Amino acid sequence: MSRILSSNPTLIDFDQRSLYISALSIAFNPTFWNIVARQEYHHKILTRLFNGRRNLACYALALTIFSLGLFRDALFERALRHQPVHPSLTHPLMPYIAYSLIALGNILVLSSTWALGITGTYLGDYFGILMDEPVSSFPFNITGAPMYYGSTMSFVGTALLYGRPAGLALAAEVLAVYMVALSYEDPFTSEIYAKRDRERRAGKKTE
Repeated sequence: MSRILSSNPTLIDFDQRSLYISALSIAFNPTFWNIVARQEYHHKILTRLFNGRRNLACYALALTIFSLGLFRDALFERALRHQPVHPSLTHPLMPYIAYSLIALGNILVLSSTWALGITGTYLGDYFGILMDEPVSSFPFNITGAPMYYGSTMSFVGTALLYGRPAGLALAAEVLAVYMVALSYEDPFTSEIYAKRDRERRAGKKTE
């Protein structure tokens, strides 16, 4: 099978359809949850679907996002199995680096979920389920987006574990789409809480 990379023909096999399917799934997930969450915020489509039970609607979205994440991860690993191994990624120390990245990434993801709870993690703000105050404990005292960075670290670790440069390219895509998602999510979420604070102040003035 031909390799389409003239400088190093063994880095990435672009003839493999699984590579593009994985790339599409990586781009799809944050696009999906941002579109659905904004529709929920503006039109309450999920809350209405669940007869006004916004917590249940949020849990349903959480389950959907979690399931899509598992499917994305399976497509990623499938794509890696169809890609060539590069000798530079087969050093004896590489598995230790890979497992360390995966472990640290999972710590960031799991600890942020623990700190935020299910509704805080899975876009509860868009359902009107707001937190009393911002979370500043670990891991949010390290980074404002621990789930995104932790997930990226896990992708990088998996790519190194498989020894596939294609995995590193897909991990770079993961980071890129998360950064784009953050550029939309952070200002929107900030405005949700700013609106809540304005309404609280207005309520105090009318008392």
